[in-house]
Amino acid sequence: MSNDLAGVWEVALSDGVHRIEFEHGTTTGKRVILVDGKELLRRDWMFKLVGKETFNVGKSDTKATINIDAVSGFAYEYTLEINGKSLKKYMENRSKVTSTWVLNLDGTDSRVVLEKDTMDVWCNGQNIETAGEFVEDGTETHFTLGDHNCCVKAVSSGKRRDGIIHTLLVDGTEIAECTE
Repeated sequence: MSNDLAGVWEVALSDGVHRIEFEHGTTTGKRVILVDGKELLRRDWMFKLVGKETFNVGKSDTKATINIDAVSGFAYEYTLEINGKSLKKYMENRSKVTSTWVLNLDGTDSRVVLEKDTMDVWCNGQNIETAGEFVEDGTETHFTLGDHNCCVKAVSSGKRRDGIIHTLLVDGTEIAECTE
């Protein structure tokens, strides 16, 4: 890694947490973007030191943009946008549209993500095949992880503000949701 490292961000998407690194050579005009250690973009000898670089992250090709702005003199500010929103706003919105659980199954750490709008379930970056059914108090989305029977229960909180509560059960045991 060069000493031109200007910014590092961790972005949680349904297919996992991605590490974005940005190198900016202010004397050479170099711009390098790495996602999860893989080089996605390299520009050498750019004369315009400010601007934007747009690229895709993750299996769903989520749009990301790094903004390079001059603050004063030779000082620069680097901000990351995901789907046109600041990283902070994107993550706040994401917590409303997804539920995430981190658990250890058979000695392996697993990250399960539910996309509430589509009811898609992801585990460690893989979209999982599910079967949904309506039950007396809501819905259940069934799937398996290894030899474990899993179910995401969706029930009304009874409060308009809280909406629907999603709970992950693995072999009948409730798993606590994590905040990313």
